[in-house]
Amino acid sequence: MKKSTLVTALFLLAASGLMLHLRIHFFMVPDKLHPGEFIFDSTKLLASLLPLIDVIVVTALFISRRTAVYGYLLNGLIVIYGSILMAHYSIAEIMAKSIPFPAMLLKSTLPDIGIAWADFLVGKALYDLHMKKPGERQPGI
Repeated sequence: MKKSTLVTALFLLAASGLMLHLRIHFFMVPDKLHPGEFIFDSTKLLASLLPLIDVIVVTALFISRRTAVYGYLLNGLIVIYGSILMAHYSIAEIMAKSIPFPAMLLKSTLPDIGIAWADFLVGKALYDLHMKKPGERQPGI
């Protein structure tokens, strides 16, 4: 597989995750005191910081072979932190609302965590491709 294809997949997964995240945690919230106006919520901006770093910094780091290791490391950290935070808040909301079991899976952040891990696995494939020595066969091919 070509590196450009994997970089594009990495970017699209990260951008899609950012867009989903902004849809849920948009940092301009309606002002309850002044209907029709919006106010800035810095806590929601911080919640969107990790997906934004994933889109811009991680993708940029994976473009070069010399910086791919840093992209791999940062991508892994973002996925681990994101998975823990999403699972925590999802479990807290499910427990607070007493959602029945079948609906738990659909109302949880499990699909979002799956997207994050798919992003990581594309990054791992790209890292492996970058670290392959010229002329060396890739394992499993």
